[in-house]
Amino acid sequence: MREALTAPGSAWGFLARKRGGIRADWTDYVTYAYLIAGVVVMLAPVLWVVLSSFKGEGNLTQFPPTLLPETIESVTVQGYDRPLSLFRVRRDDGTTVTLAQVRRVGIEAQMVDPAHPEAGRITVPVDRAEPVRKFHIATENYTRLLTSAGGRIWSSIYNTVFITVVATLITLVMNAMAAFALSKYKFRGSNLALLAILATLMVPSTIVLVPIYLIVSELGLVNNLWGVILPVISTPTGVFLLRQYMLTIPDELLEAARMDHASEWRIFWRLILPLSTPALAVVAIFSIMSRWNDFLLPLIVLNKPEVHTLQIALAGYTDENGIQYGMLLAMTTLTALPLALGFIFLQRYITTGIASTGIK
Repeated sequence: MREALTAPGSAWGFLARKRGGIRADWTDYVTYAYLIAGVVVMLAPVLWVVLSSFKGEGNLTQFPPTLLPETIESVTVQGYDRPLSLFRVRRDDGTTVTLAQVRRVGIEAQMVDPAHPEAGRITVPVDRAEPVRKFHIATENYTRLLTSAGGRIWSSIYNTVFITVVATLITLVMNAMAAFALSKYKFRGSNLALLAILATLMVPSTIVLVPIYLIVSELGLVNNLWGVILPVISTPTGVFLLRQYMLTIPDELLEAARMDHASEWRIFWRLILPLSTPALAVVAIFSIMSRWNDFLLPLIVLNKPEVHTLQIALAGYTDENGIQYGMLLAMTTLTALPLALGFIFLQRYITTGIASTGIK
C-alpha cells in the first residue's frame, strides 16, 4: 500500500516530489506555501457562502461572525409561553451561572433561573452575559426557499436550464462552422474577417445592449426565452479557440475525405467535430458559465415573473424591508452548485483544450 501511494505516477507521489531530490529545497516550501495560499484565497469565499447558507438570521448578523453555523440554546421555562434564550452570566466573584433571558432593555437584561423560575427575575448587565451557543444547521433556509417561492423557483430553474442548454448547443454549431471556414478555407479577406471578429471583444456588452433590445422588440421576442438566446449564439472567443485548434488538424485528412467524395458538410460533421472535442468542451464550459450567470440581458428582455431566470430571482430577495440573507445565500448555493459540479467533472477538458489551441 505504501509503495503504491509513493509511486511516481500516483497523486501523492506527484505532490511529494522535491526539487532537491531526497531532501526538500527551500523553493519547495515557497512553492507549496504559494499554492496553499492560492487554494485558500479561491475556496474560502465559496466555503463561507455554503456554510452561511445553513445559518439562522441571528447567526448571520452577529458580530464577530462565526465560521460554523450556530444558534443560541433555548429552554422552556414554566410560566412563559415561548422558549427563552440561555445566557452564561458572570458574577461578581468570578463564577458563572446559566440564566434564561426574558427580555432586554438597553444595556440591561431581565433573566430568570430556569431551574427555579419562582425566585423571580434578575437584572443583569448585558456585558456580563454571553449566549450559550450550539452547532445547528438551519435547513429551514432551504425549506423556506422552496415553500415561499412556490412554483416560481421551478419555473426559474427550467428557464435557466433551457436558455443554457439551447444557447450552448447553437453556440457550438455556429462557432465551429465559422472556425472551420476560417481555418481550412483559403479565401480573400479571411484574416480581415478574423480580425473583425476579434475586434468585437473590445466592445463592452453594455454599449450594444440598447440596439439588441430594439431588435428583440421588433422581432416580438420580449418576454420570450428566445429573445435571450438568439442575440448571443455566436461568441468571438469561441470562434478564436476553435479556429486555433482546427489549425492543428492536418489538411491531408480533409483531402483524403474529399477524394472519397465526402461533402463539405460531412467532412465538418464526421471529421472536424469529433477531432475538435477538447476545444468544443472548453467552449461549452465557457458558454454554460456565461449563460447560467447572465443577468443584464434577461433583466431587460424578460419582464414577466413566469419567464424569470435564477439570476433575476436572486435579486428578488432584496426589498424595502432589507435583505433576506438566509434565503439569498441558500439560493446562491443552489444556483452555483450545477456549475461547480460541471467544472469538477469537465476540468480536464479545459486544460487539454486551452493547451491545444496554442499548438500549431
